[in-house]
Amino acid sequence: MESQSQSQSQYIGSNSGMDGVDQKEGKVANQRKTGTCESILRILAFMLTVTAAVVLGVSKQTEIVSMKILPTLPPIDLPATAKWHYLSAFVYFVVANAIACAYAAFSLVLSFANRGTKSGLGLVIILLDLLMVALLFSCNGAAAAIGLMGYQGNSHVQWNKVCNVFGRFCNHAAAAIVLSMLGSLAFMYLVVLAALGLHRRSK
Repeated sequence: MESQSQSQSQYIGSNSGMDGVDQKEGKVANQRKTGTCESILRILAFMLTVTAAVVLGVSKQTEIVSMKILPTLPPIDLPATAKWHYLSAFVYFVVANAIACAYAAFSLVLSFANRGTKSGLGLVIILLDLLMVALLFSCNGAAAAIGLMGYQGNSHVQWNKVCNVFGRFCNHAAAAIVLSMLGSLAFMYLVVLAALGLHRRSK
C-alpha cells in the first residue's frame, strides 16, 4: 500500500509538472504571436505615414488662373502654384507624419530590445504610441478641414473653392489624408494590444 501511494504521488507530481510546462509553453507562444503582430503593425504604420508625408510633400501643381483686378479692366491670366507649405494645416500634416514614421522605425527597434523583459520601457512605448495616435488624428483633422474648404469653399466668408482648378493637388492631398488615417489606426491598434497584454498580466 505504501509503495502504491508513493507511485500515485509521483504520478500526480509528474502531471502537475507537465501542466506547468504546458502553461509556460503556451505563454511563450502567446508572447511570440503578440510580438510578431506588434512588429507587423509598426512596419505598417511606418510605411503608411512615410508614404502620406511623401505624397503630399512632393505634390505641386501650377495652373493659369484668370484674375480680375478692376471691374472696368479685362481679366489677366496669371500662373498660380499650389504647394503644401503654402497652408499651415498641410505643413502640420507633413511634419506630424514625418515624426510618426521616424518614431515607428525607432519604436520597432525598442520593441525588439524590450521583448521578454519587464522593464518600464514597455510602458514608455505604450505612452508614446498613444501620443502618436493623438498627433496623427489632430493633423488629419486639420488637413481634412482645409481640404474640405478647398473642395466646397465657404460662401459665408467669400472663400472660393480651388479644387476645381488644382484638381491633381487636391487628389494627392486626399490620398495622403487617407494613408495617414490608416497609419493612426495602426498605432491605435498597438495601444489596444498593449492594453490587452497588461490586462492578461494583471490576472
